[in-house]
Amino acid sequence: MLRCVALCVVVPCVLAAGVSAQQVADSGFSPPIHHPAFDAGRGPVVLIDEAHLNFHTAGGRYYTFAKLLRADGYVVRPSQSRFARQMLAGADILVISNAIAEQNEEDWSLPTPSAFDSAEIAAVRQWVQQGGALLLIADHMPFPGAAAELAAAFGVLFNNGFAMGQEQSGEMVFRRSDGSLADHPVTNGRGPGERVDSVVAFTGQAFRAVAQIDSLLILGLDVVLLMPQQAWRFSKSTPRLSAAHWLQGAVLRVGQGRVAVFGEAAMFSAQLAGPDRTPLGMNSPHAVQNAQFLLNVVHWLSGLLDQR
Repeated sequence: MLRCVALCVVVPCVLAAGVSAQQVADSGFSPPIHHPAFDAGRGPVVLIDEAHLNFHTAGGRYYTFAKLLRADGYVVRPSQSRFARQMLAGADILVISNAIAEQNEEDWSLPTPSAFDSAEIAAVRQWVQQGGALLLIADHMPFPGAAAELAAAFGVLFNNGFAMGQEQSGEMVFRRSDGSLADHPVTNGRGPGERVDSVVAFTGQAFRAVAQIDSLLILGLDVVLLMPQQAWRFSKSTPRLSAAHWLQGAVLRVGQGRVAVFGEAAMFSAQLAGPDRTPLGMNSPHAVQNAQFLLNVVHWLSGLLDQR
């Protein structure tokens, strides 16, 4: 979610109260699309959830996310409604990114209750089983805690912490060459021009699964999970455990529907962070294939890319 230069595990890099002011959408960034999947405005309907105090919204930090999908022909709409059968009936793809419960809106500390009630979770689960497609994104703590019950409904187990590599720069690169980026229809795209060989993530969480899934982003041996009581407050006593071979991205089929799950949100954004307005996300010079990766994920959710 947030790239923190020279992060130290004993000193907070940034506190929750300052995050919103430090990350804004890079509205001028427009990655090219050479072969749109659909004619303009004729593609599937994508709803971006904004009813659960989401950190990323279509008009905010996911501005470029929405812009990119619209350029690919999708019909993208923000949604301010809580999840219910009738509301979901008009959607082909539901995007949920960094939802949070009301008690954690200003206080990113434990406990982190679910952002969704049991009726909403049941409605989303049934909608997916009947053919809907869900893109569920939950970044570092407290967002995994807020989405854990929804993820568990699909057999995905979120860890409510921070995934950090040894360099602790907040940036992790997944590469096809070392196996951390899996060979899959999502990474291969519709042809050679859509093949993705690397994806950059910015901090985030790690997850496992008890469901049958296809791994996409696989964490390396050097990655640890830090589990603080409050976001960005680390000390020598902060609990930690190895996240080797845990995941930051995966896809799965549920009934007639499809689900894509990611433990990092900035990789699908284009933001400017901090007083130096550092590119963060798809606009980062290190993340040149992130935009194509996002398109491939959405193409898989749309059924344009079948499992092989």
